Amino acid sequence: MNSTASLSSLGPHYKWIALSNTTLGVLIATINSSILLIALPDIFRGLRIDPLAPGNSSYLLWLIMGYLVVTAVLVVTFGRLGDMYGRVKMYNAGFAIFTIFSIALSATWMTGTSGVLWLIIMRILQGVGGALLMANSSAIITDAFPADQRGLALGLNMVAGIAGSFLGLVIGGVLAPVHWRLVFLVSVPFSLFGTLWGYLKLRDLSPRRHHVMDWWGNVTFAVGLVGVLVAITYGIQPYGDHIMGWTNPWVLAAMAGGIGLLVVFCVIESRIAHPMFHLELFKIRAFTMGNIASLLAGLGRGGLMFILIIWLQGIWLPRHGYSFESTPLWAGIFMLPMTVGFLVAGPLSGWLSDRYGARWFATGGMVIAALSFFWFAALPVNFTYWMFAAALFCNGFGMGLFASPNRAAVMNALPANRRGVGGGMSTTFQNTSMVLSIGIFFSLMIVGLASSLPETMQTGLTAHGVPAVDAQGVAGLPPVAVLFASLLGYNPVQSLVGVHVLSQLRPTDASYLTGHTFFPSLISGPFHDGLIVAFAFAIAACVIAAAASWLMGDKFVHADDQHETSLDFAQPEAGTPEPEGARS
Repeated sequence: MNSTASLSSLGPHYKWIALSNTTLGVLIATINSSILLIALPDIFRGLRIDPLAPGNSSYLLWLIMGYLVVTAVLVVTFGRLGDMYGRVKMYNAGFAIFTIFSIALSATWMTGTSGVLWLIIMRILQGVGGALLMANSSAIITDAFPADQRGLALGLNMVAGIAGSFLGLVIGGVLAPVHWRLVFLVSVPFSLFGTLWGYLKLRDLSPRRHHVMDWWGNVTFAVGLVGVLVAITYGIQPYGDHIMGWTNPWVLAAMAGGIGLLVVFCVIESRIAHPMFHLELFKIRAFTMGNIASLLAGLGRGGLMFILIIWLQGIWLPRHGYSFESTPLWAGIFMLPMTVGFLVAGPLSGWLSDRYGARWFATGGMVIAALSFFWFAALPVNFTYWMFAAALFCNGFGMGLFASPNRAAVMNALPANRRGVGGGMSTTFQNTSMVLSIGIFFSLMIVGLASSLPETMQTGLTAHGVPAVDAQGVAGLPPVAVLFASLLGYNPVQSLVGVHVLSQLRPTDASYLTGHTFFPSLISGPFHDGLIVAFAFAIAACVIAAAASWLMGDKFVHADDQHETSLDFAQPEAGTPEPEGARS
């Protein structure tokens, strides 16, 4: 059903079939990248495990990060396999794998540690299906659409993917209180439909290239990237007397070993006949600058979602009368202006970039995003919501304005027989930036909190009757425990101080300490210190991304010869070759 066909033989409506199916696939994959974030409290309660107990924080991190790590590691390999054996075949396999492991995630009969380990393993395997979907969707769209319509098509696909990461927050918040298994089952009808629809309707439009698999490149890349991402995951956890794990020998060894293997990978790829990661694609200026900009934009955006949710759940919502149990759902709802900004700007900028080129829109989007981070930094911790919502919309609008033209410029610059691997390389940068961003933002927040949180917490607790020894013990807890408590919608004081200590206090003190205002007011100052550091990093990332976007060049596409066998540089639409792959 998926043999290579010509675009003209499939009729004028095929491109919309390809776009709608691949957009569904990317939407499902990205919704599942964030759906657990809001649902984790209900999942851990269903499994009868306390995520804040010592040693359990690693389970929490791997449930969040495992899916992101595996999609970051595998998309290049799966893009390469799509070029070799058929992009549609690989894409449809991704839908099927995703469906199987979505069912397996909801079917666990175990509780406790064995139950959460089952979820982590199934989640990683679900990520294999997600990686197959993300690796090949852009290439399928690029094959199906003419060059002057790809910006709109890729923009719709890209915005659906990024918006999915925010929609997952709301969907998880709505379904998890009903039953935590619904968080995994909700994807099954859509992925079943997508699997059947893709098998029946999608066709491969590019010639397959049957080369020997680059096993050494695959192994060194996968192990190296896993080493770096695992080091980042454990680097934000406490180690011994240190607030973070960056002095842990295992973390340092994983980071150094991972970077070393990635260097070896680059050497291998430059010397073999058929590499999985085509380094010569970086000679195309639009491809290189577009990916640098995408990486930096992802660094600014990825951790932001976590930090803003903690801001809402741990401080703002409780101070405005919301119970700690209800804050996860409302945090997801209150983040919707960012999604609206994406949905408004993404398709519009994609359509306009088809006509006028990507440079102005991608650059302008990053400038707007940088200004929105200034806006966030200027807000008081206990802000007026409309000002926060306006900043969210501004950030989402800027990121949406950037995303569509950036993706279209990168994919247009690729030769037809490199779209699978090139799209996989681009998605790797994007997915890796999410994990890197979470590690960077959490590290910066922890550093900001550590400078003033212990003293502030001890003073506040002892002022309301908590014995000095117990207050000192709570104040000495790693800041990451405070962040996790806020992220999960737990009553932090009740969880961290303990029921036994609270029962010994005067009822008025115990009620105040566990109420809506004490903890949010207590951490407002230290939290704001961490926010300023994190937002300064995001501003710098967006400004550099804007510069890289400007350097991509003006409107251009690669030669659309479906039988190319060698790498050609991108050409402007008029057809005149330019040595650097872009027109300045």
